Amino acid sequence: MKKRLAVIGHPISHSLSPLMHNNEFHELGLDYEYEAIDVVESELELVINSFRSLDFSGFNVTIPYKEKVIPLLDEIDEEAAAIGAVNTVVNRNGKLIGYNTDGQGYMSALENISPTWKKKKILIIGAGGAARAIYISLLRHSAAMIDLTNRSVQKAENLKTDAKVSNSNVLSISEAEEQLGNYQIIINTTSVGMKHTSGVPLQLTNLNKEAVVSDIIYTPMKTTWLQNAEQKGAKIMNGITMFVNQGALAFKYWTGISPNQERMNQVVINNLKERNNQC
Repeated sequence: MKKRLAVIGHPISHSLSPLMHNNEFHELGLDYEYEAIDVVESELELVINSFRSLDFSGFNVTIPYKEKVIPLLDEIDEEAAAIGAVNTVVNRNGKLIGYNTDGQGYMSALENISPTWKKKKILIIGAGGAARAIYISLLRHSAAMIDLTNRSVQKAENLKTDAKVSNSNVLSISEAEEQLGNYQIIINTTSVGMKHTSGVPLQLTNLNKEAVVSDIIYTPMKTTWLQNAEQKGAKIMNGITMFVNQGALAFKYWTGISPNQERMNQVVINNLKERNNQC
Protein backbone atom coordinates (compact mmCIF):
# COMPACT_ATOMS: atom_id res chain seq x y z
CA MET A 1 0.00 0.00 0.00
CA LYS A 2 1.32 3.42 -0.95
CA LYS A 3 2.24 5.79 1.84
CA ARG A 4 0.36 9.04 1.50
CA LEU A 5 1.53 12.65 1.75
CA ALA A 6 -0.26 15.91 1.07
CA VAL A 7 -0.08 19.67 1.07
CA ILE A 8 -2.99 21.58 2.60
CA GLY A 9 -3.96 25.19 2.06
CA HIS A 10 -6.69 27.38 0.63
CA PRO A 11 -6.52 27.84 -2.31
CA ILE A 12 -4.12 25.07 -3.28
CA SER A 13 -4.70 24.13 -6.94
CA HIS A 14 -1.69 26.21 -8.07
CA SER A 15 0.79 24.22 -5.95
CA LEU A 16 3.75 22.60 -7.73
CA SER A 17 4.55 20.42 -4.73
CA PRO A 18 2.64 17.34 -5.98
CA LEU A 19 4.42 17.45 -9.33
CA MET A 20 7.84 17.93 -7.73
CA HIS A 21 7.49 15.25 -5.06
CA ASN A 22 5.67 12.61 -7.11
CA ASN A 23 8.26 12.83 -9.87
CA GLU A 24 11.04 12.31 -7.32
CA PHE A 25 9.24 9.38 -5.68
CA HIS A 26 8.93 7.80 -9.13
CA GLU A 27 12.59 8.42 -9.99
CA LEU A 28 13.76 6.90 -6.70
CA GLY A 29 11.31 3.99 -6.80
CA LEU A 30 9.64 4.99 -3.53
CA ASP A 31 6.09 3.85 -2.83
CA TYR A 32 4.67 7.25 -1.86
CA GLU A 33 1.88 9.39 -3.29
CA TYR A 34 1.55 13.15 -2.72
CA GLU A 35 -1.62 15.17 -3.29
CA ALA A 36 -2.91 18.72 -2.85
CA ILE A 37 -5.94 19.09 -0.57
CA ASP A 38 -7.94 22.29 -0.44
CA VAL A 39 -9.09 22.74 3.16
CA VAL A 40 -11.57 25.33 4.41
CA GLU A 41 -10.79 26.60 7.88
CA SER A 42 -13.90 25.11 9.49
CA GLU A 43 -12.61 21.63 8.55
CA LEU A 44 -8.94 22.15 9.44
CA GLU A 45 -8.98 20.24 12.74
CA LEU A 46 -10.94 17.35 11.21
CA VAL A 47 -8.48 17.06 8.31
CA ILE A 48 -5.42 17.25 10.57
CA ASN A 49 -6.76 14.49 12.79
CA SER A 50 -7.45 12.34 9.74
CA PHE A 51 -3.72 12.53 8.94
CA ARG A 52 -2.97 10.56 12.10
CA SER A 53 -3.94 7.48 10.09
CA LEU A 54 -0.87 5.29 9.70
CA ASP A 55 -0.97 5.36 5.89
CA PHE A 56 -0.18 9.09 6.04
CA SER A 57 3.53 9.73 6.54
CA GLY A 58 3.03 13.47 6.87
CA PHE A 59 2.00 16.64 5.09
CA ASN A 60 2.97 20.16 4.12
CA VAL A 61 1.10 23.26 5.24
CA THR A 62 0.83 26.46 3.23
CA ILE A 63 -1.14 29.72 3.34
CA PRO A 64 -3.22 30.42 5.38
CA TYR A 65 -2.61 27.64 7.94
CA LYS A 66 1.08 27.74 8.88
CA GLU A 67 0.33 29.34 12.24
CA LYS A 68 -3.19 27.94 12.75
CA VAL A 69 -2.02 24.34 12.51
CA ILE A 70 0.32 24.57 15.52
CA PRO A 71 -2.27 23.99 18.31
CA LEU A 72 -3.49 20.90 16.43
CA LEU A 73 -0.08 19.18 16.50
CA ASP A 74 1.48 17.10 19.26
CA GLU A 75 4.93 18.66 19.10
CA ILE A 76 6.94 21.23 17.14
CA ASP A 77 10.70 21.53 16.87
CA GLU A 78 12.73 24.41 18.25
CA GLU A 79 13.12 26.35 15.00
CA ALA A 80 9.42 26.10 14.14
CA ALA A 81 8.61 27.32 17.65
CA ALA A 82 10.97 30.29 17.28
CA ILE A 83 9.47 31.17 13.89
CA GLY A 84 5.91 30.60 15.06
CA ALA A 85 4.92 28.71 11.92
CA VAL A 86 4.95 25.13 10.61
CA ASN A 87 5.12 24.09 6.97
CA THR A 88 6.10 20.41 7.32
CA VAL A 89 4.57 17.75 9.56
CA VAL A 90 5.80 14.20 10.16
CA ASN A 91 3.47 11.45 11.40
CA ARG A 92 5.34 9.22 13.83
CA ASN A 93 2.94 6.43 14.76
CA GLY A 94 0.00 8.79 15.06
CA LYS A 95 2.01 11.58 16.73
CA LEU A 96 2.16 14.72 14.55
CA ILE A 97 5.44 16.66 14.79
CA GLY A 98 5.82 20.03 13.10
CA TYR A 99 8.87 21.60 11.47
CA ASN A 100 9.61 24.71 9.46
CA THR A 101 11.79 24.16 6.38
CA ASP A 102 11.14 27.56 4.78
CA GLY A 103 13.90 29.42 6.59
CA GLN A 104 16.52 26.72 6.07
CA GLY A 105 15.41 26.34 2.46
CA TYR A 106 15.99 30.02 1.85
CA MET A 107 19.28 30.03 3.72
CA SER A 108 20.64 27.19 1.56
CA ALA A 109 19.62 29.05 -1.58
CA LEU A 110 21.34 32.22 -0.37
CA GLU A 111 24.49 30.26 0.49
CA ASN A 112 24.78 29.20 -3.15
CA ILE A 113 24.70 32.70 -4.57
CA SER A 114 26.45 34.50 -1.68
CA PRO A 115 28.70 32.14 0.34
CA THR A 116 29.77 35.00 2.62
CA TRP A 117 26.21 36.13 3.40
CA LYS A 118 26.84 35.99 7.15
CA LYS A 119 29.19 38.98 6.80
CA LYS A 120 26.79 41.03 4.68
CA LYS A 121 24.31 43.70 5.66
CA ILE A 122 20.83 42.42 4.81
CA LEU A 123 17.50 44.15 4.23
CA ILE A 124 14.26 42.16 4.36
CA ILE A 125 11.15 43.64 2.76
CA GLY A 126 7.96 42.45 4.40
CA ALA A 127 6.85 41.27 7.83
CA GLY A 128 4.53 38.34 7.10
CA GLY A 129 5.01 34.60 7.53
CA ALA A 130 7.76 34.24 4.91
CA ALA A 131 9.64 37.24 6.30
CA ARG A 132 9.39 35.77 9.79
CA ALA A 133 10.80 32.39 8.69
CA ILE A 134 13.69 33.92 6.77
CA TYR A 135 14.50 36.63 9.34
CA ILE A 136 14.55 34.31 12.34
CA SER A 137 16.38 31.50 10.54
CA LEU A 138 19.12 33.84 9.29
CA LEU A 139 19.49 35.36 12.74
CA ARG A 140 19.67 31.93 14.37
CA HIS A 141 22.46 30.98 11.98
CA SER A 142 24.69 33.96 12.76
CA ALA A 143 23.73 36.64 10.27
CA ALA A 144 25.63 39.75 11.32
CA MET A 145 23.09 42.48 10.56
CA ILE A 146 19.51 42.31 9.28
CA ASP A 147 17.19 45.29 8.95
CA LEU A 148 13.46 45.22 8.20
CA THR A 149 11.24 47.41 6.07
CA ASN A 150 7.51 47.11 5.53
CA ARG A 151 4.60 49.27 4.45
CA SER A 152 3.29 48.80 7.98
CA VAL A 153 6.24 49.82 10.14
CA GLN A 154 4.42 48.60 13.25
CA LYS A 155 4.15 45.08 11.86
CA ALA A 156 7.90 45.07 11.23
CA GLU A 157 8.49 46.36 14.76
CA ASN A 158 6.36 43.49 16.07
CA LEU A 159 8.48 40.99 14.15
CA LYS A 160 11.67 42.47 15.58
CA THR A 161 10.19 42.27 19.09
CA ASP A 162 9.10 38.66 18.61
CA ALA A 163 12.61 37.75 17.41
CA LYS A 164 14.11 39.30 20.57
CA VAL A 165 16.95 41.09 18.75
CA SER A 166 18.37 44.52 19.44
CA ASN A 167 20.72 45.08 16.51
CA SER A 168 18.05 45.26 13.77
CA ASN A 169 16.69 48.55 12.49
CA VAL A 170 13.13 48.98 11.28
CA LEU A 171 12.74 51.37 8.35
CA SER A 172 9.85 52.82 6.44
CA ILE A 173 9.80 52.03 2.72
CA SER A 174 11.00 55.53 1.86
CA GLU A 175 13.85 55.32 4.40
CA ALA A 176 14.88 51.94 3.00
CA GLU A 177 14.89 53.31 -0.54
CA GLU A 178 17.10 56.21 0.53
CA GLN A 179 19.56 53.93 2.37
CA LEU A 180 19.49 51.04 -0.11
CA GLY A 181 23.13 51.48 -1.10
CA ASN A 182 24.16 50.37 2.40
CA TYR A 183 22.88 46.81 1.86
CA GLN A 184 24.66 43.93 0.15
CA ILE A 185 21.62 41.62 0.20
CA ILE A 186 18.00 42.73 -0.32
CA ILE A 187 15.22 40.16 0.09
CA ASN A 188 11.61 40.65 -0.99
CA THR A 189 9.25 38.40 0.96
CA THR A 190 6.04 40.16 -0.11
CA SER A 191 3.68 39.13 -2.92
CA VAL A 192 4.24 42.39 -4.83
CA GLY A 193 5.25 41.44 -8.35
CA MET A 194 3.65 38.02 -8.36
CA LYS A 195 1.93 36.92 -11.55
CA HIS A 196 -1.22 38.95 -12.24
CA THR A 197 -0.09 41.76 -9.89
CA SER A 198 1.83 44.88 -10.77
CA GLY A 199 4.30 47.13 -9.04
CA VAL A 200 7.59 46.65 -7.23
CA PRO A 201 8.16 46.25 -3.48
CA LEU A 202 10.93 48.85 -3.37
CA GLN A 203 12.46 51.32 -5.80
CA LEU A 204 16.06 50.41 -6.69
CA THR A 205 17.35 53.88 -7.55
CA ASN A 206 20.07 53.76 -4.89
CA LEU A 207 20.93 50.08 -5.30
CA ASN A 208 24.53 49.01 -4.81
CA LYS A 209 25.30 47.23 -8.09
CA GLU A 210 27.40 44.68 -6.15
CA ALA A 211 24.34 43.63 -4.15
CA VAL A 212 22.36 40.40 -4.33
CA VAL A 213 18.68 41.07 -4.96
CA SER A 214 16.42 38.19 -3.99
CA ASP A 215 12.71 37.61 -4.49
CA ILE A 216 10.92 34.59 -3.02
CA ILE A 217 8.35 34.79 -5.85
CA TYR A 218 8.81 32.21 -8.60
CA THR A 219 5.77 32.99 -10.76
CA PRO A 220 6.90 34.78 -12.86
CA MET A 221 10.41 33.37 -12.70
CA LYS A 222 11.82 36.88 -13.10
CA THR A 223 9.67 39.65 -11.64
CA THR A 224 9.85 43.22 -12.91
CA TRP A 225 11.77 44.03 -9.73
CA LEU A 226 14.40 41.38 -10.45
CA GLN A 227 14.65 42.55 -14.06
CA ASN A 228 15.30 46.08 -12.84
CA ALA A 229 17.98 44.84 -10.44
CA GLU A 230 19.66 42.79 -13.15
CA GLN A 231 19.75 45.80 -15.45
CA LYS A 232 21.61 47.67 -12.73
CA GLY A 233 24.25 44.93 -12.60
CA ALA A 234 23.15 43.18 -9.40
CA LYS A 235 23.08 39.42 -8.90
CA ILE A 236 19.50 38.18 -8.74
CA MET A 237 17.80 35.15 -7.20
CA ASN A 238 14.16 34.12 -7.60
CA GLY A 239 12.13 31.85 -5.32
CA ILE A 240 12.56 28.56 -7.18
CA THR A 241 15.63 27.39 -5.26
CA MET A 242 14.03 28.19 -1.90
CA PHE A 243 10.89 26.30 -2.94
CA VAL A 244 12.90 23.26 -4.02
CA ASN A 245 15.17 23.36 -0.97
CA GLN A 246 12.33 23.50 1.52
CA GLY A 247 10.65 20.64 -0.34
CA ALA A 248 13.83 18.56 -0.29
CA LEU A 249 14.16 19.03 3.46
CA ALA A 250 10.55 17.92 3.94
CA PHE A 251 11.18 14.93 1.64
CA LYS A 252 14.03 13.79 3.88
CA TYR A 253 11.96 14.25 7.05
CA TRP A 254 9.28 11.93 5.61
CA THR A 255 11.41 9.29 3.92
CA GLY A 256 14.84 9.48 5.53
CA ILE A 257 16.27 9.80 2.01
CA SER A 258 17.90 12.87 0.44
CA PRO A 259 16.30 13.56 -2.95
CA ASN A 260 18.04 14.76 -6.10
CA GLN A 261 17.54 18.51 -5.74
CA GLU A 262 18.89 19.32 -9.18
CA ARG A 263 16.26 17.04 -10.71
CA MET A 264 13.52 18.55 -8.54
CA ASN A 265 14.64 22.03 -9.57
CA GLN A 266 14.52 21.12 -13.26
CA VAL A 267 11.02 19.65 -12.97
CA VAL A 268 9.76 22.91 -11.45
CA ILE A 269 11.52 25.10 -14.03
CA ASN A 270 10.23 23.01 -16.94
CA ASN A 271 6.67 23.23 -15.64
CA LEU A 272 6.87 27.00 -15.12
CA LYS A 273 8.24 27.48 -18.64
CA GLU A 274 5.43 25.33 -20.02
CA ARG A 275 2.84 27.42 -18.16
CA ASN A 276 4.40 30.63 -19.48
CA ASN A 277 4.26 29.31 -23.05
CA GLN A 278 0.57 28.58 -22.65
CA CYS A 279 -0.21 32.13 -21.54
